[in-house]
Amino acid sequence: MLSSFLKERIKIAKNLVDTLSKDYEYVSVFGRHAKGRNYVVTSKQVKIGDRERITDSDAGFVIKVYDRNHYSEYSCDDIKDLDVAKMKEAISLKDYDGKYVDAGVLKDEPLVESFQREDEERLSDEEIIEYLTKFKDEAMSYDDKIVEAQFVFSKREVSNIFVSKHRTLDQYYTYNNVIGYIVASQNGKIQSSYDGTNGVNSKTCFEKMALKVKDMAALACKLLEAKTMKPGYYDVITHPSISGLIAHEAFGHGVEMDMFVKNRAKAKDYLGKRVASPLVNMKDGAKSALSAASYFFDDDGVLAHDTQIIENGILKSGISDVLSALELKTEATGNSRRESSQSKAYTRMTNTFFCAGNDKLEDMIRSIKHGFFLYQTSNGMEDPKNWQIQCTAQYAYEIIDGKLTDNIYAPVVISGYVPDLLNSISMVSDEVEVDGSGMCGKGHKEWVYVADGGPYLKAKVKLG
Repeated sequence: MLSSFLKERIKIAKNLVDTLSKDYEYVSVFGRHAKGRNYVVTSKQVKIGDRERITDSDAGFVIKVYDRNHYSEYSCDDIKDLDVAKMKEAISLKDYDGKYVDAGVLKDEPLVESFQREDEERLSDEEIIEYLTKFKDEAMSYDDKIVEAQFVFSKREVSNIFVSKHRTLDQYYTYNNVIGYIVASQNGKIQSSYDGTNGVNSKTCFEKMALKVKDMAALACKLLEAKTMKPGYYDVITHPSISGLIAHEAFGHGVEMDMFVKNRAKAKDYLGKRVASPLVNMKDGAKSALSAASYFFDDDGVLAHDTQIIENGILKSGISDVLSALELKTEATGNSRRESSQSKAYTRMTNTFFCAGNDKLEDMIRSIKHGFFLYQTSNGMEDPKNWQIQCTAQYAYEIIDGKLTDNIYAPVVISGYVPDLLNSISMVSDEVEVDGSGMCGKGHKEWVYVADGGPYLKAKVKLG
């Protein structure tokens, strides 16, 4: 349920809005209270502690005002006994001699609502450690080549309030993540595998993870045989985790519309134009799927959306925070997100994924004379201004004459020009997975939780 800290301050926030509305045309108060907890079991230690990232351990408020020519924000730990005169002095721009960008007043449509999403299978600390220890022991006993295993459970609880003249919103939600890392070594060579599960209910996460441990250990050992990829263009099939990485990097950051305002994204010039194969459909939205990136309203009080970014290969829409949408004269899409109550709200992705098609995976494999099946996201990057992309898969299996072989390659890097990659997509499976409780930065900072995914995709890409 909503934290008592925020619950006790809703009335204070309403009074603050009323007071400031005498001097400002728009006023809102955003409150955040986040708590995170980590449980770690390795072959050498057991550790329980609070999560240290500010986005997981945060309590504070952001007050946004508009004074007829600019917006200002003021961050504070608490609004109880707030010195309003000091706040107004801090946000005044009386000595500012630069250029204002006046886009007008934000909408403030009436809405009063509470939202909640809670873990119905909460486990005790002892039960959590027991699960993690069992996973570690199973991994370590799988093969003599396994030299280390680490399993981590993290849980996160977030409470928010948003109060403006006409809106009073509050939300509480939880999310859990179990991840394992297994290391294998032989003849001086070291390889590792990892996998995880995540969801609202903790016990279900552990039950799903129990089905993965043996395969993870087997993969770590198998990767000791991995070959090096010969650079070139190949037909590939991407696992949903790799499809998601491509979605995130190819048209995720590239359609964050605060980049449109700054003319730092090429996608701005391609709205309404073809950017991908007609088979390609892509979405983003906190309402589009359920993950660690799902919420009921964003950090500027906009309800979660389900935004169609690409429809049948045509770039239909970007995603936006409230101020970028105001300046661009578009509708905000519920993507205003702050790393913490001490941070500015940027346009950020949530659940970013390709939509399902009509093809069967077995038909996709049979259609390839020679190529590769790419698995498991490692990392990625993009250049929104020039549409270059680089994504790394942890490993790939070779496909020969329409059959998946046992030949493994690792790591595998995808690179190239985004429209070339997306236009090469020739088959899209009829099943979709959206997964993840990882984090993404805006450049090198401002970390927030994101998720991605999609169906299996067949494409022609440059590998190295």
